[in-house]
Amino acid sequence: MSRHFYRARWQGADYMASPEPHALELWVRLRSSEPADGFEEVEPGCHVRTVPVTECAALDFVTIVCQWRGERFHVHDEKDGLVLLEYLGGSALTAVELGLERVERGVYRLWVPRAEVIGIQEEAVPLNAEDQHL
Repeated sequence: MSRHFYRARWQGADYMASPEPHALELWVRLRSSEPADGFEEVEPGCHVRTVPVTECAALDFVTIVCQWRGERFHVHDEKDGLVLLEYLGGSALTAVELGLERVERGVYRLWVPRAEVIGIQEEAVPLNAEDQHL
């Protein structure tokens, strides 16, 4: 499961969302696990409705962040009591000292026990109306 996602506020409720560029404007594909008016069931437990982003009170890009061994990380995945962390610091030396695996230039990741990770929280970046036409 990805720990990076979009969330939209539409008609007073928050939905997992996917931006969907159209020719002249940005639309947002809203997802709900429950049936709702105007939502189409695309598979069991997944109901979808696409709306113009201008109808959304908010559209955020959400990441899950934490700390491990005093450094800041993104959480990319979790399974069997382990979390996959991606280093947010800019020091290759620190990444190597922490025993992180280099995935590509400047990108370091490692599976670590969930119990060693502290401060897991959502970080939401609002995509403002002036940015939503992109």
